[in-house]
Amino acid sequence: MREQTSSFEVARTVRELGEMIGSRVRKSYQPHYEQIVLRMSKKGFPNRDLIIIRGKRIYCSSRDRPMPPNPSQFAMILRKYLGNSRFIGVSQFGFDRVLSLEFEHGRGKMSLVIELFRDGNVLLLDEEGVIIQPLTHAKYASRTLKKGVRYTPPPASLDPRDLDRAKLDEIIEESDSDIIRTVASRLNVGRVYGAAICSKAGLSEDLSASSLDDEQRVSLLGSIESMMHELEEGSGCILWVDDASSIENWKSSQEGIENESPSGAVLISPIWLKNMDEYPYIEMGSLSEALDTVFGEHDSAGFIRREEEKLIEEGTTQKQSQAKLERRAEQQKRAIEGFIQKASISQELGKSIQENWEHVNSIITQFNQAVSSTSWQEVIEISQGVDWIGRIDPKKRTILAYLPDAEGDPGTSVTLEVDKTVHQNAQRYFETGRTQKDKASGAEIALKRTVEAQEKEEKKAAKDAAGGKLRAIKRSRRFWFEKYRWGILSDGRIIVGGRDAKGNDAVVKKHLGSKDLYIHADLHGAPSCILKIKEGMEFRLASEHIPDGVCSLQISQNLDGPDDARELPDSILKEASQIAVCWSRAWGSGGAAATAFYVRPSQVSKKTESGESLGRGAFVVRGQRHWYRDLPLELGIGMGVVNGVPLPVIGTVEAISNYFGRWARVVPGRDKKENIANSISKATGLSQDDVLSVLPPGNCSIEDHGLLRKS
Repeated sequence: MREQTSSFEVARTVRELGEMIGSRVRKSYQPHYEQIVLRMSKKGFPNRDLIIIRGKRIYCSSRDRPMPPNPSQFAMILRKYLGNSRFIGVSQFGFDRVLSLEFEHGRGKMSLVIELFRDGNVLLLDEEGVIIQPLTHAKYASRTLKKGVRYTPPPASLDPRDLDRAKLDEIIEESDSDIIRTVASRLNVGRVYGAAICSKAGLSEDLSASSLDDEQRVSLLGSIESMMHELEEGSGCILWVDDASSIENWKSSQEGIENESPSGAVLISPIWLKNMDEYPYIEMGSLSEALDTVFGEHDSAGFIRREEEKLIEEGTTQKQSQAKLERRAEQQKRAIEGFIQKASISQELGKSIQENWEHVNSIITQFNQAVSSTSWQEVIEISQGVDWIGRIDPKKRTILAYLPDAEGDPGTSVTLEVDKTVHQNAQRYFETGRTQKDKASGAEIALKRTVEAQEKEEKKAAKDAAGGKLRAIKRSRRFWFEKYRWGILSDGRIIVGGRDAKGNDAVVKKHLGSKDLYIHADLHGAPSCILKIKEGMEFRLASEHIPDGVCSLQISQNLDGPDDARELPDSILKEASQIAVCWSRAWGSGGAAATAFYVRPSQVSKKTESGESLGRGAFVVRGQRHWYRDLPLELGIGMGVVNGVPLPVIGTVEAISNYFGRWARVVPGRDKKENIANSISKATGLSQDDVLSVLPPGNCSIEDHGLLRKS
């Protein structure tokens, strides 16, 4: 499915966005680094989000979408300049993939230019066309996009809507390529629409452009004009899919609140493309609806993806903690300034009330007399023509009054409680000032503590770096496999097993795919384990922020290799079986080896014979089993960073020793695993709970290979 928008889609988008003219921008968001969302509202219509995916697409959507609690810098700038502005126009730059959204408010006009070619960009311009802020700075051969520079659009290309016979003849005669390349590039329509033009004109794509005769040229021009007319005058959109079943599945999903993307989407177009006749299609009401149907679910999760991507950014947590303390210190400094400023304002207003005692007393007295003789509503209507009274709030029983300035005109505004005297109103402002001063004092104490914490954190960071430690990251969400026992194999594939009866049920019901394998030690009560065929971890080059001997891994859901776990090498299947027996009661039995088997998922069932029953976490295995005997009871534990998160990693000794510079061999022993976990945690900086969760069940003994000390 082509993700990048063509000039045809941009032209139709301009028409569809024209229906939103008159809307106001309520909020601006940046859920993902390359995604901008403008929340628009129009009187008489529900709110709609204008979704801008940099360099790819723009469309409207009404989907629920998580938004970041704290706006980015670019989102803040958009809020500052476009907040509550009115959308007044939209235009396309020629027939290029560039469009401009025009807005106006009391301070003047603004425009938001959206470039949808190459990597794309979003630029906020002032009324003079000067860039206020680009989403990303860029420099090209003919133009520069940065703050304070007048915006220059890309060099204009041919607009096929203005094409005539003379221009077409000139292009064809100058071409030394075939007709599809000539139409796609020289006529500025792209290969998809170029192929449709050739098909509609009845011309072979590999025909030499310069060889076209007069009749063929007439047909070609007619095909282009027909498609351009349909683009200008038509409505709706066509979504082609690869098979009819996709249409049925999509139609059945329309009973839900939101459209679901039909599987097998092939192409979206605002006009009919003759070369797509063989594909089944779905007619959509608009281009926005089609784009939202195909990409909406993915785009609406932009903020969630952004949070997940942060884990991949490798670096020590000390830097993150220091940055957090620095931000806290800046916030506290700003808060102190704000408290002091509010205290000064409140005290000054209190003094102003006292200095204008007679004026304030007169307003309160006259207002109370008017209310007692009429009503609050009548007084509100009468006061609209009184210069000395502003807002009136009957619920709070307050009025906004103006104090005379040096020339006797309405100047400073104060809020008066009409049930209180002049002295009480002034005293209220003085008390507010004292409260703000007390807050400023408390904030200064907090700032001092923050500075001390910064110094302490810097010292600890230097000490941990010298000792080769990684500090555990505090995180609100863990990886899915951490709910279970988990380990990795030599090829990076992951094996997971239940920790208890409930976990056994969950791991089989939720995560056992049709191409995975079910593995079980030949012991009663052993955990149900599954070997994932496509999910696991890829070994990466460690960044400069990670200490020597620590392996960097990235979670993958599409590992290379066979599509069926039964086709994996025997050595990998044996490794998985060995880990399964180490997670069983064989670990503490006093033996040196044990046996395990694997079967296909279809052989595992909860169904029993008549009169039999199964307990929680138990399964029936039917059919032939593949056995591995005399599997050694030993595991390796390494120090790794998984998607930017420091974690202990368990696997066979062979797998761990090959990839981890700092590791240890774990075998059954007499030491409590809690003590082992504590020793590893102190030496590596890893969370003790994380270490404890990956160790085998029962007492252990450890043979160190650099894990407990920096090698």
